[in-house]
Amino acid sequence: MKDDTRLRDGGGPRGALAGTADVAAPRHAPGQETDVYAALDLGTNNCRLLIACPVGDGFRVVDSFSRIIRLGEGISTTGCISEAAIERAIAALSICRDKIELRKARRLRLIATEACRAASNAEGFRDRVATETGIRLEVIDRETEAALAVIGCSPLLDPKGRGAILFDIGGGSTELVRIERDPEEPNAQPRIKAWMSIPLGVVSLAEHFGGRDVSRECYARMIEKVTGHIAPFAAEHGRDLRDMHLLGTSGTVTTLAGIHLNLARYDRRRVDGIWMSDAEINATVAKLLGMSYQERAGNTCISIERADLVLAGCAILDAISRAFPLPRLRVADRGLREGMLVEMMREDGALRA
Repeated sequence: MKDDTRLRDGGGPRGALAGTADVAAPRHAPGQETDVYAALDLGTNNCRLLIACPVGDGFRVVDSFSRIIRLGEGISTTGCISEAAIERAIAALSICRDKIELRKARRLRLIATEACRAASNAEGFRDRVATETGIRLEVIDRETEAALAVIGCSPLLDPKGRGAILFDIGGGSTELVRIERDPEEPNAQPRIKAWMSIPLGVVSLAEHFGGRDVSRECYARMIEKVTGHIAPFAAEHGRDLRDMHLLGTSGTVTTLAGIHLNLARYDRRRVDGIWMSDAEINATVAKLLGMSYQERAGNTCISIERADLVLAGCAILDAISRAFPLPRLRVADRGLREGMLVEMMREDGALRA
C-alpha cells in the first residue's frame, strides 16, 4: 500500500503532482509545521481532499475540499467515463491542485477508486488529468481501499468493545471489513480479520433500479440485490458478534445521522462519532422512503446532489444490517483521506504506529 508521493517539477507548465521517490522535497523534523501532507480521494461520486500537519498523536487539518462530481455516472451501462464527468472531475481536481500548491504540501497521496478501476477509458482519463491539472492519480485496488478505511475509522471503535463490522458505501463499490482487537493486546491497533468488496455502490445501484421515484417494492429489490453479493461473506464471518458494533463511513450514513438529528444544515462536528441504534436507523430510513424526490432534494442534509442516490445507499445499509444484526452503528465522517494521512505520517515517523 506504500506510495511515496512527492511534489516535483515537470510534466507541464505548472509541474506535476505525481508518485515519485527519486526527487524528494526537503524534509524537516517530524511534527514541525513545515511538514504538510495532502490526501486526495477521487471516488465514483465525490472528489475529496484533506491537507494536514502532524501534531502530537494526531494531525491538524489546514485545508480541505469536497465536491460531488459523479465520475462514475453511466459507467454501468456504457463502460466509459463520460465527457461531462471528465470535465467535472478536472474542474474539481484543478481546485485541489491549487490548494496543494498554496499550502506547500510536499508529501502526497492522490488516489482513484472504483470508477477508474472499471472504466475502459480510465487510462486516457488519467493521462488527461495529468496533462490538464498536473495531478497523477494512483488507482488503488479494493483491498487497499478497505485497509485505508480501517486506518481512518479505527479511532471510532468502541474502546470497551471487541471490534466492528466496518463498511464503506461508495459510489461504485462497497467494502466490508471485520476488524477485531487482540484481547491480549488491548492497546494495539485493530486487525483485519476478513474483508470483501462488492461492485455495487450508490451510483451503480441507483442507475440500475432508479433513484428518483423509489417504491417500497423497488427498495426491497435493491436490498435483495445487495444481499446476494454479501451473503457468502456474512455466512463465513457473521458469527460470534458479541461485543461488536457496526462502523459506517459514507455519505449515506452521515446523511442518515443528519436527518436523525433534525439538523437545519449538515454539521460534521455533531455527526462524526454519533451512535445510532437499529431502531433509530429503521425510523430514519422509513422517513426517507416516505419522502418524494422533491422533498429529499429540498432537505439540506441531502440536497439535490444526493436526492436520487440516498435510498440506494440506505438499501445497501439495510442489507448489511440484516446480514450482521448488531444493535448499534457508529457513524464516521472520515475514511480514506484520514487513512492516507495517518499512514504517510507513520511511515515518516511523525506519528507513532
